[in-house]
Amino acid sequence: METTEQVQQRRVRRRTSRRGFLVKGAAVGAGAVGAGWLLTDASPALASGGLTKGDAAILRFLAAAELIETDLWQQYNELAGIQDSETPGGSGNPAYTEAVAVLDTDMAQYIHDDLDDEISHGAFINAYLNAHGKQTVNLDKFRTLPSSKATGAQQIGRLTNLMQLTVDTSFWTRYRSDSQNPDFGDKLPQAVPGLAAGRFPAIPRSDDDLSPDDHLQAIANTAGFHFCFIEQGGTSLYAQLAQRVAGPEVLRILLSIGPTEAMHFQTWHDKAGNAPPLTDPTNGLVFPDLNADGESTQTNLIMPEPTIFLQRKFPIVSIIRPTQTKNAAMGAAKALTDDGLFRGQSAEFFAALKGLAEAADAARH
Repeated sequence: METTEQVQQRRVRRRTSRRGFLVKGAAVGAGAVGAGWLLTDASPALASGGLTKGDAAILRFLAAAELIETDLWQQYNELAGIQDSETPGGSGNPAYTEAVAVLDTDMAQYIHDDLDDEISHGAFINAYLNAHGKQTVNLDKFRTLPSSKATGAQQIGRLTNLMQLTVDTSFWTRYRSDSQNPDFGDKLPQAVPGLAAGRFPAIPRSDDDLSPDDHLQAIANTAGFHFCFIEQGGTSLYAQLAQRVAGPEVLRILLSIGPTEAMHFQTWHDKAGNAPPLTDPTNGLVFPDLNADGESTQTNLIMPEPTIFLQRKFPIVSIIRPTQTKNAAMGAAKALTDDGLFRGQSAEFFAALKGLAEAADAARH
């Protein structure tokens, strides 16, 4: 069976070394290249095209983000998606798949397609960097975190940890507010406060998590809100970093990939609203009735409510939020870290991620 990396290689149809282009060593300083980077083979015709240092740094951070997304979506797909030649690995977990399907009967297809998209994003960005003679990103060295032991999961090293998540659900109220925007420093309340106050699995850790029923459903509900959290972050990140891009073709890349993240978010935003209210009998995690507290959590209000933008004197407008570009990459890295996605990762991994983010944030239009 093909690995995710082999699928990427087949898609870009070029010879690539799985162990090349490794991020390693100490943190890469803003705009600097660490000694651990290995250069790709440049395509002379494109290498002369003038991809700027800043644009390359932005693309590298986005490539890393897409590899991280691919890793987490691969885990979801192995247990609750569709396993095929496009998204290899795993054999499915019927009980967990059924619990996730409570949110929507098409969830398996949606999970599969989200993974397929993220694989394509990472492969394309790395291929584009390579074609311009720039360093690409390979995080295979950091695939050290354990897999779920539940039936259906591959037993391989992971970049991400889906078994101890602290999910920020403030995106839910943020997109329903007509008077608050994180770009103005506003802090929005949590839709599911319990998820932001503990460490919870979004996939079964072993077959022991397949019962009792409300415990398994709580895990599936956690996954549903985590899907939203991940994709709303990508939606903002592409919009934020596009404002720092210098080259029109790189801008085209960000403006073409970014909206697909918004499509993902809209889909998951709708499905998370179907998570049934319940209390997990094993840990007390409460999923409230989101339709009991008015418009701030109403489940069918998935279109972005118009809100303040640029200056408070302007009329409110329906927008992506946040889109402030200052420290955008570092903010994304922090959000993923606070999510618990990297619990158990090495200091070297965090140094590499920080270096990529600092370099992207140092880019100027």
